[in-house]
Amino acid sequence: MVAKRIALARARKAAGFTQENLAEAIRVDVTTVGNWESGKSEPQPYKRPKLAKLLDVSRAELEDLLVGVPNTPAGHANSPAPADLRHQLEQIDVRYSTEPSTSLLASASQTHGQIAYLRKQTASKQTRRELVALEAESAILMGQLVWDASQRRDHRAPRKYFDQAVEAAQLSGDTVVEAYATLRTSYLSLYGDKAPAAGLAFAQRAADTAFGPSPALAGLALLHVAEANAMLGQRPDCDRALDAARRQLDRVHDIDMAGEYLTTAEIDRMSGSCYLFLGLPERAEAILRPLAYALEDKKKSQSIVLGNLTLAYIQQDELPAATKSLHQAIDALETSRGGGGFTLAFEAGRKLAPWRNETAVQELHDRLFMLIATP
Repeated sequence: MVAKRIALARARKAAGFTQENLAEAIRVDVTTVGNWESGKSEPQPYKRPKLAKLLDVSRAELEDLLVGVPNTPAGHANSPAPADLRHQLEQIDVRYSTEPSTSLLASASQTHGQIAYLRKQTASKQTRRELVALEAESAILMGQLVWDASQRRDHRAPRKYFDQAVEAAQLSGDTVVEAYATLRTSYLSLYGDKAPAAGLAFAQRAADTAFGPSPALAGLALLHVAEANAMLGQRPDCDRALDAARRQLDRVHDIDMAGEYLTTAEIDRMSGSCYLFLGLPERAEAILRPLAYALEDKKKSQSIVLGNLTLAYIQQDELPAATKSLHQAIDALETSRGGGGFTLAFEAGRKLAPWRNETAVQELHDRLFMLIATP
């Protein structure tokens, strides 16, 4: 049974719209608006920014309106079960690869709060064990979203969430989740603090922890071990880690909980990044160029690949190719708002400084300015 989104209907009326007026303004059929308010469907991601503007609410507030049902105190007959909370987390995680993190934070934070509160209130030890495990996964997701929404500027809050995840995972005995939280902490060092030695230590710890229970996660961690070594200019160690990650791909089994994390596309993406750090732009370009088109349905990952591809072109003084790929990266960022993609796009923009008087570069700088000015 679907729940009516009464708050969404109230916001529409408060903004002075009938269903017909709103449908016309946002260019959908009136039955579509009715379905949004009845809970039968949700607005498509690309419609949400305009819908939020029309209703005069923030994107986070719009997500609250779409949740539709207020929190229910734990212990009440209608309190969400751990399975329901897990489903909520899974739905947010699915949306993470295509939607801006800012649009997901409200619902993720609500679910995270429900998990923590219910854990404190429940008398069942079995339920508490389930909720501790779920809290670890939820804390990782919150850390991802907060860091991404800050465009990778806020390192302190995500680190607290990842520390919370490690603690909860250790309490529940889930070494895979512990390893993933540790790996996420390595990202803060590698891409936030720009401290590759610290990032290397965290990534290696994650690989060691995951090696037995999750070959896929161990492989992913080894890719970041490789990248950290590339940042440090250690090509032999980087190559060894890349080879070790590729071997892990053959070890992935059908019950590996992190099986989807290690793919040939991810290995190629990280290899391209490694070769870029090692000053091998031709080799990076050869890997990243075909990969960018293969990631069309994963805009956040695509924006990162395109950002690195732009940097590879810049290192080779190939201005037309660099401007084209950066335009494509900005296209992907306009919908995904991915923090990693933002960082690389603006780094590429700075690297284009020698060509600042070129019309094509000026157009890109205008687009980058509009990108950061758009909430």
